[in-house]
Amino acid sequence: MLKLVGYSDVISVASGQTIAFKVSADGVPQYRASIVRLIHGDANPAGPGFKTAPVVSDIEGSYPGRFQPIRAGSYMVVDDHPVLSGWQDVTLGCLIWPTRLDAGRQTLVAARDPQTGVGVALEVDKEAGLVLVLGDGERVAEVAVRRRLETRYWTAVSVTIDRAAGRVRLSQRPVQGFPLVGQPAEVDVPLPLAPAIPGTGLMVAAAPAVDAPATRHFDGKIERPWIARHVLDPAAIDRLSQPGPLPADLAPQVVALWDFSRDIPGTRALDLGPHGLHGRLVNMPTRAMKGAAWTGEAQAWTDRPEHYGAIHFHSDDLYDAGWETDFSWTVPAGARSGIYCAHIRSEDGVYEDYIPFALRPPAGTATAPIAILLPTASYMAYANDHNSVDGQDAEMLMGRLVPLQAGDLFIDRHREYGLALYDSHADGSGVAISSRLRPILNMRPKYASWLGAMGSGLWQFNADTHLTDWLEARGFAYDVITDEDLEREGYGLLKPYQVVLTGTHPEYHSTRMWDAMRAYLERSGRLMYLGADGWYWRIAWHRDAPGVIEVRRAEDGIRTWEAHPGEYYHAFSGEYGGLWRRLGRPPNTLVGQGFTAQGFDRSGYYVRLPGSYDPRAGFIFDGIGPDERIGDFGLVGGGAAGLELDRAETLLGTPPHTLVLASSEGHTDLMLLVNEEFAVTTPNLGGSQHPKVHGDLVFFETASGGAVFGVGSIAWCGSLSHDGYANNVSRITENVLRRFLDLEPFVPPVD
Repeated sequence: MLKLVGYSDVISVASGQTIAFKVSADGVPQYRASIVRLIHGDANPAGPGFKTAPVVSDIEGSYPGRFQPIRAGSYMVVDDHPVLSGWQDVTLGCLIWPTRLDAGRQTLVAARDPQTGVGVALEVDKEAGLVLVLGDGERVAEVAVRRRLETRYWTAVSVTIDRAAGRVRLSQRPVQGFPLVGQPAEVDVPLPLAPAIPGTGLMVAAAPAVDAPATRHFDGKIERPWIARHVLDPAAIDRLSQPGPLPADLAPQVVALWDFSRDIPGTRALDLGPHGLHGRLVNMPTRAMKGAAWTGEAQAWTDRPEHYGAIHFHSDDLYDAGWETDFSWTVPAGARSGIYCAHIRSEDGVYEDYIPFALRPPAGTATAPIAILLPTASYMAYANDHNSVDGQDAEMLMGRLVPLQAGDLFIDRHREYGLALYDSHADGSGVAISSRLRPILNMRPKYASWLGAMGSGLWQFNADTHLTDWLEARGFAYDVITDEDLEREGYGLLKPYQVVLTGTHPEYHSTRMWDAMRAYLERSGRLMYLGADGWYWRIAWHRDAPGVIEVRRAEDGIRTWEAHPGEYYHAFSGEYGGLWRRLGRPPNTLVGQGFTAQGFDRSGYYVRLPGSYDPRAGFIFDGIGPDERIGDFGLVGGGAAGLELDRAETLLGTPPHTLVLASSEGHTDLMLLVNEEFAVTTPNLGGSQHPKVHGDLVFFETASGGAVFGVGSIAWCGSLSHDGYANNVSRITENVLRRFLDLEPFVPPVD
């Protein structure tokens, strides 16, 4: 059981800047904290072992432990305003598309004091249908339609409280234009009690709670909620539910009408009413979702935003854990760039956590000629993923039993820690948004992923420390920068560096990130692509909220869920989502190769090809024998070619002068061709049969004097330390790096 966990407010920090750490200690009364520089996070005894270097800092010391809960679930909140209290007559309504009615009672709209019960709440229940809860401080009463609601169909719901007549009317009816499942239903009954309106503000998709910000979260889409301080007839109610501006003749009667199709990239829900009661969206629900008016004529929300007036709320959405800061570190001048961690540990040493971050140079500067670009967007994509527990046919995919770690079991029990972009929400919809403002338990040193076999099954962050360890062992000075830095600063972040090294799995890139790398290569940059499955999915970063990304899994690619038709465009940016390959920018055009196969049972090795004997590649294979198997060893699957593989393909944009230096062999039939590579399913998609199932070592020069070297495998860096770093994977990597550090321009061959 994990008793001590934390996270930081930023993912990278420079000299003079401050990073804040938030810690939750469950039953740990006191803990110690220190800063360490992380060199090698892999604790596998077959490798160099876990390595850190102590850092003298003013945060070192003892701190009182306290438990800090995480409150997952998205909703809209409107702060109190005079017009939200003292109601007499009231009519309110919205359009709903429920997705998880089996989970019990859920709130649509609530203006209710959780302490006293005073107020009103409009709720849904699968069997009872629409339910109105009324409270006057002494009594609570309910009125229900008593007609079953159906999942994933649009329904218009409304309630009218007429105090003068002493009546209350509830209505639920299927929206025209959709298959009619069930029948319209309405109740008109005596008002059981006259509710007081508490003046505590208003919530949509949840209700306020006594011991938490919200409870009774709604799973599903809500569109166009509105409130009027008058008794409205059915015709007026229907008009308020239609997309578009607030009808002018009804405006005087309306307190607020929230149009979710306005300012979709933002975190506010805009009120079209006269009082500007704009809502604040909590925990990043998914926007740019099809509403009841969607007809299919527009596939992009930017073309017909009124067709995308829905927000999909989830009871397990999480943006910011919201923990209070326990200690902060201001980075001193002259601090060395690298991967660092705040190390927290209980006084008895039983419990510990390492909270990683990058210490980067100040903006616009470099302290070394080499930069490691940490793929932090990819770390976020896999953050706390539940594939080890929820993954479909995981054992069949691995060809073995899947070992579970304490962290895997913890996040399985504690889904409030947030989901990964490979998970599904509790209602079955795919997770499109992921944040780093929470403890990410699989982004830790000493963590061994369930992926991989025959040694460390490292994946993502910890696997990238194989590279930092090798650079330290071979004496190379380097800086560490992150994807988030690249999104913020663009090409200017890369410009000072002679060589940029990728991590092992740089899968997720925004347009700005992609363009920055292209600009770097066009201006004589040298890139060593030391992984695979890179530049695969397009993402978008939020324009206002830090540390959060969005993906729309459109049409193709290896994925655990797919976006619904009409929802392929990012809410954060308005851009079409999916594979960069499907967007006309295959990774081959950037790095000479692209994703071709994946398999997680064991890793293979490389065999030299004629391209490796070209004089242009002489420096790469200096000291390598002509018949050597390259990388038939390693900490990740027992070889240098494994987990995921890239291959060269001129039809997808690999530059024609690219040298394919070596290709991998030794793969089983659990190394399978990726699905975008075939149009018809055939029985020969495995590693022993299909000719496209292999990884390639590639090299090519750019017209500006730069060059690209790619290894075509996630497992490559896991072989660097073999035999005390004296091996052919290490030798090839060092040969390339030393030549890339040489200022002599590269010259592409002349036809």
